[in-house]
Amino acid sequence: MVELKLADYKADKHPDWCPGCGDYGILSALQMALFELRLDPSRTVVFSGIGCSAKTPHYLNVYGVHTLHGRVLPIAQGAKLANPHLTVVAVGGDGDGLGIGAGHFVAAGRRNVDMLYILYDNEVYGLTKGQAGPTLGLGEKPKSLPRPNPQGKVNPLLLAFASGYTWIARGYAYDVKGLKELIKEGIAHRGLAFLHVLQPCPTYNDLHTKEWFAPRLYRLEEEGYDPLVPPGLPPEALEARMARFQQKALEWGERIPVGVFWKAELPTFEARLKAYLPRYPEAYPARGPETPLDLEGLLQEFAL
Repeated sequence: MVELKLADYKADKHPDWCPGCGDYGILSALQMALFELRLDPSRTVVFSGIGCSAKTPHYLNVYGVHTLHGRVLPIAQGAKLANPHLTVVAVGGDGDGLGIGAGHFVAAGRRNVDMLYILYDNEVYGLTKGQAGPTLGLGEKPKSLPRPNPQGKVNPLLLAFASGYTWIARGYAYDVKGLKELIKEGIAHRGLAFLHVLQPCPTYNDLHTKEWFAPRLYRLEEEGYDPLVPPGLPPEALEARMARFQQKALEWGERIPVGVFWKAELPTFEARLKAYLPRYPEAYPARGPETPLDLEGLLQEFAL
């Protein structure tokens, strides 16, 4: 195989997000992560839904699928199960994943398919002029809203934990190097990985700007936080880990943690399928049938 360069993961298209958008940092981190992992572009697929974040596959020189609003997870999971040898990354905004796509977000956690889901969180619907997104706090009023937000916010980390994601982390769009390392770890994790990315929106969200985030963010590892949950933990120890996770996941305001919050080892959905399909994943749907389909025999069998 030809030695790959970072430029080989960049598509020949100019990103057209707003100046200063956090999407640029996430895109750069994703390109760098794919390069440093030396992933084969022909076996790597990035899926997106609808919104500003949905353009991400257009700017990557790997396979990309631009799907429907809120439906990125079922389509990405289907591709991974059809060909388990692919590296699959799904991306979407907070509205795409936690608004219209919230049901799929929860259902995905129950399966633990081996893939990474990156949620771009700017708290607003940036593509449609800044309406309140699912993660905008109750009573908050960015400049794009005529009145304060009348709805409560979704906590992505807690929802991911309750749904069953086995690797849960948070990064920051303007910390490209730190975000790159989190993306690499999420891709390497065996199971469903969720990466929540805090992302300023300079056009519509004047509350949580880069100036607001800068003095508040801190790394979990700086406090000796260990996200690993070894298998077979006694109930008391597991409860203590869960309580510690919840404390950190709820921390917001003067201090905001980033890093890996939870890392558990559980059988992937692919491994569970072997109980039903003994030859999976060696034989998988994308390869097609190993023997030609006997259409004439089928017609005779079902003929009236």
